[in-house]
Amino acid sequence: MNFEQLNINTPLINAIADLGLYECTPIQAQAFPVIMSGKDVIGIAQTGTGKTFAFLLPLLRMHVFNKTPNPRILILVPTRELVLQVADEAEKLSAYMNFTVGRAYGGTNIQTQKNEIFQGLDLLVATPGRLLDLLLCGALKAKYINKLVIDEVDEMFDLGFRPQLMKILELLPDKRQNIMFSASMTKQIESLIHNYFNFPQKIEIKVTGTPLENIEQYVFQVPNFLTKVNLLEILLKENEAFTKVLVFVASKKKADRLFVEIEEKFPEIVGVIHSNKSQNFRMQTVKRFQRGTYRVLIATDIISRGLDLEDISHVINYEIPEEPINYMHRIGRTGRAKNDGIAINFVTPVEEENRKAIEELMQTEIPELELPENLIVEEELLEEEKEEKLIFKKYTRSKKDAPIVDKNPEKLARNVKRNHGNQFTRYPKKGVPYYIKENQKKRNKGSE
Repeated sequence: MNFEQLNINTPLINAIADLGLYECTPIQAQAFPVIMSGKDVIGIAQTGTGKTFAFLLPLLRMHVFNKTPNPRILILVPTRELVLQVADEAEKLSAYMNFTVGRAYGGTNIQTQKNEIFQGLDLLVATPGRLLDLLLCGALKAKYINKLVIDEVDEMFDLGFRPQLMKILELLPDKRQNIMFSASMTKQIESLIHNYFNFPQKIEIKVTGTPLENIEQYVFQVPNFLTKVNLLEILLKENEAFTKVLVFVASKKKADRLFVEIEEKFPEIVGVIHSNKSQNFRMQTVKRFQRGTYRVLIATDIISRGLDLEDISHVINYEIPEEPINYMHRIGRTGRAKNDGIAINFVTPVEEENRKAIEELMQTEIPELELPENLIVEEELLEEEKEEKLIFKKYTRSKKDAPIVDKNPEKLARNVKRNHGNQFTRYPKKGVPYYIKENQKKRNKGSE
């Protein structure tokens, strides 16, 4: 289906034409009429299928000009990067409309965001924490909001935003349209839907955990972190096809460590991004990666959700995520908009269980590739790896395999449990214990 077949007005058609779009995705085609009907909607679709336009198009189509300065439409997203992306997309689609978009997120001056609201907004895109601040201080009037969109709600729960989200839902008016879009469905989300949504209609394009068909996936069996550094260096040097590479690691500390190792070998074309970096640094890093200044971007899961990074040739899971669904979000950064993509996984023996969980979720096995012949295998382990190895051995060794340790026989004899009987059998020669005699005397005296 193309966009002209939807009930879209001329301003939106012109904006879509400027963006060079023609055909709408399945989630966009199915969600449009349902959202237009005013029903609560639950949209489940994989990353990279156009969920952002799926809710922006009908919301903009239904928009009617009003004089109230407070926004009528509220969109909640988990990260600052997503705030900027969704707001930018809304401004592109509303280019031919009298429509104002605002942004609210932490790490910046809240007074600037208050002034933006006072000047008048039609739509506000915000993170939960900063939105709650604006509601509690009175800068934003909750009673005017009649359209609520919660995007990537499972990521909000993972990042610890559940308390703020619950508080926001309590502050908003009961009479509103609720729209939720995500790539996965969890029990926490189902509980949220049950408590705050009114007979929502569910739109599910593909079952959660189904990989995109245009993404090739491979595995390299690698012993440790430093050997992974060598493998990544070989892949980048010997393959010109690795034009725009997104590398995921598990922690901020390891992201910085990998950046130091790789940037030395590929100066000025490697970037790193995680939550400890300043907002300005993160924005500039993403822009440089988008423009192609950076060939490689090292990131934690902060960037795996929702961000529409274009033309990523390869996603490399330098470390396999513990949660299988996070793997789906990571590899969804490539193979977007019907393009082909490649996902490569570096797996250590400690990470094998995580790999099996991912394959079970996808119901498919990821093929393994042989390591390059010129790969140098390092023996040195990071301190974190030593700890992980100890934990791995502790929880994977069975009782049958546990070594038999010779113990001191005298100590074993002293620790053997024995039945000493009751108070009468403990003192066979002394007769009845003293306190028993005293109690008997008291009872006899009382009976006299």
